[in-house]
Amino acid sequence: MTYERPTWPAEFADRYRREGLWRGETLDGLLRTWAARYAGRTALVHGDRRFTYEELDRRADRTAAGFRRHGIEPGDRVVLQLPNVAEFAVVFFGLLRAGARPVFSLASHRANEIRHLCELSGAAGYVIPGQHRGFDHTALALRMVEELPTLRRVFTLDGEVPEGAEGTVVPLAAVDAEPLAEPVANDPSDTAFFLLSGGTTALPKLIPRTHDDYAYQTRTAAEVNGLTGDDVYLAALPVEFNFTWGCPGVLGTLQAGGTAVLAEDPTADDCFALIAAERVTFTSLVPSVAQMWLEAAEWLEPDLATLRTVQIGGARLQPELARRIEPAFGARLQQVFGMAEGLLSVTRADDAPETVWTTQGTPLSPADEIRIVDEHGNDVPPGGTGELLTRGPYTLRGYYRADEHNARAFTADGFYRSGDLARITEDGRLVIEGRIKDVVIRGGDKVSAGEVEEHLLALPNVARAAVVAAPDEYLGERVHAWIVPAGEAPKLRDVKAALSASGLADYKLPDRVEAVADFPLTGLGKVDKKVLAAAAADPSAPRPWNVAPETVASETVAS
Repeated sequence: MTYERPTWPAEFADRYRREGLWRGETLDGLLRTWAARYAGRTALVHGDRRFTYEELDRRADRTAAGFRRHGIEPGDRVVLQLPNVAEFAVVFFGLLRAGARPVFSLASHRANEIRHLCELSGAAGYVIPGQHRGFDHTALALRMVEELPTLRRVFTLDGEVPEGAEGTVVPLAAVDAEPLAEPVANDPSDTAFFLLSGGTTALPKLIPRTHDDYAYQTRTAAEVNGLTGDDVYLAALPVEFNFTWGCPGVLGTLQAGGTAVLAEDPTADDCFALIAAERVTFTSLVPSVAQMWLEAAEWLEPDLATLRTVQIGGARLQPELARRIEPAFGARLQQVFGMAEGLLSVTRADDAPETVWTTQGTPLSPADEIRIVDEHGNDVPPGGTGELLTRGPYTLRGYYRADEHNARAFTADGFYRSGDLARITEDGRLVIEGRIKDVVIRGGDKVSAGEVEEHLLALPNVARAAVVAAPDEYLGERVHAWIVPAGEAPKLRDVKAALSASGLADYKLPDRVEAVADFPLTGLGKVDKKVLAAAAADPSAPRPWNVAPETVASETVAS
């Protein structure tokens, strides 16, 4: 597979370099700089393991050589699917120094997503946890090796190699060798790694993030938050999220000489204990996790004395919830609107409380450009609501191997069409009002309604399906599936089991299934999802469009 490098038009790239936004730094080179500058300070904490900057740098060198010894070549793409463990950072930097490009994957991804990511990227390698939370990632990986001709090696964290898979499956502990005599010299303007789109299509697209743009994003986010070597960041959310990895996240913390603490779960009791033990100063949460922490704080009485800042993003934060953060945690709230594609907009420490509670602040960079447009692409009047368009020094100019989609997702002059409905307040703050795209944001995870519908329609007892978002106190939104059954309506547990067996990730499974005789239609004969969403929000409301209602439901759970 020929590698396709991302490009910004020369006039923009030259300006970003001239203004000092892009400094010609590589992410793996920055680790070298940090190790020299911060040396014996603690860089990473995971459980009872602690890694200094020097050790992380040394491990990255040896891991790079180990990957090369096991067949990973410069330019190769490697799917990286690890939970919140220190090895995530070691593997990330090791792959960069081997000249390879990590492709981030959620630990919850299953066959559908992994096959797609490997095929799209032409992955030569796949890094897995092995057996993790009851799922056999090794079996899935061996299945992918059989199906995909480009996939040559699987690297497993737990070290278990099935009989007959020697040489194909390699324990990560064995990915270790004397550092390369001639280290790979990465191009700062080239792709460093790939993030995933939020799932507004059935399967994620690949977002190429360059060394230049991501170094700028993390550095600027750290500066806006005033991070220093005394800061300790708690990675409570999955580390493969852009939010957790670089907003400023783990990388921004390392840039400042601080310490990143990796939590295996975002549960309140575990995270509160880590905050007290490691003297955590800031963290990042989605609204559903913040809600759970608030409720737990009422009876756990946690020691959060060192906590200074709580970032909340990933889904819309209701003002009522926002107002509770500082009194409960004794920490400043920072609202964050961001996308893996680039643009970050955040509230600042000197913003008025009402601004922090009700807006998503202002763009991270003075070089960020924003437009709010109507359905015809015309700029709306001041204060009007429309689609958010953006371009800037860390916002992509095109998805990887997606020419057809790129033609729709970008304007002729390079603005990215976000699909989010937004407005700008009189004092210049960004407010996200909703979204155009057909997705459910469940606990911060974006679930494509079309993908779930496709899986539902593959079931023998489902004739038609429509998936909408329903409000949920804990998750923000839940996945509500409407079906017209073919014969007897299936039970929710059976639907979930069937969809899981088909390869759908657990977080995409319906929280509620409601069987009806028919769907409401618009004047154009399309399924009226606005009516369905309103009905999903109020189960007791009448369904005048339904001739013979039959409901098959479950309680929504915050997990």
